[in-house]
Amino acid sequence: MQNSLRRRSLFLATLAAALFCGSTAFAQDSNNKNTVKVGISVGSAEQVFEVVKKVAAKDGLNIQLVVFNDYQLPNAALASGDLDANAFQHQPFLDNQNRARGFDIVPVGLTITAPLGFYSRKIKTIDQLPDGAAVGIQNDPSNGNRALLLLQSAGLVTLKPEAVKNNTATPLDVVSNPKKLKLVPLDAAQLPRSLDDLAIAAINNDYAEKAGLSLNKDAVIKEAAKSPYANLIAVRRADKDKPWARRLVAAYQSPEVRSFIEAQFKGSLVPAF
Repeated sequence: MQNSLRRRSLFLATLAAALFCGSTAFAQDSNNKNTVKVGISVGSAEQVFEVVKKVAAKDGLNIQLVVFNDYQLPNAALASGDLDANAFQHQPFLDNQNRARGFDIVPVGLTITAPLGFYSRKIKTIDQLPDGAAVGIQNDPSNGNRALLLLQSAGLVTLKPEAVKNNTATPLDVVSNPKKLKLVPLDAAQLPRSLDDLAIAAINNDYAEKAGLSLNKDAVIKEAAKSPYANLIAVRRADKDKPWARRLVAAYQSPEVRSFIEAQFKGSLVPAF
């Protein structure tokens, strides 16, 4: 009976060791995994990430892309674990989403700056903007603030200094509007489709490109190439130091990707790394 107990104890010890090693291996695989699922927005990001995928593959990292048409979805998908990372937003947008929706998402590397533009089907230059014109801006706080700052830079409105300082401007913060412009907040994806009903509209780069609009050729107002609105790669906080996250950033911030962005987009997208 003692021999039987010894054999049973030995079996249990061996089983426990195997389970421990297996769990350790699983943890290592989770940390050093070679396939990552990345959420991006429709448009230019798809072109850029085809190059990123090729660079990453040389390092043994397989990137699977999930393309979104709605800015409200990629962070929710990341927070829920459906994605490993996303690359579609700038820091002010991420900060607002973390506050408003309780996410714990952090940046791990910069990607591009996509200067914002106002576009029109009715005027060719901003000097032609009539009094009382309907002006479309994004209805999310960070991009709406960005659009209002661009209107102010063009001398069309004046905003409360505190709102400018804090990057929290809304139409309620307009203190001077000499042309009596009608500010129309809309979902970012809806703005290109509303151009026929608006005099001008602020349209983010990816949606502008999808609508066949060029920042350099079609925008009646546009941001400078250098701005605080650099896009970024984001992950859940628990993953920010994982080796695969560093490999993903390195693939994006490679010379091959920089060269592609500069040659393909000629200033409508600018490397931020």
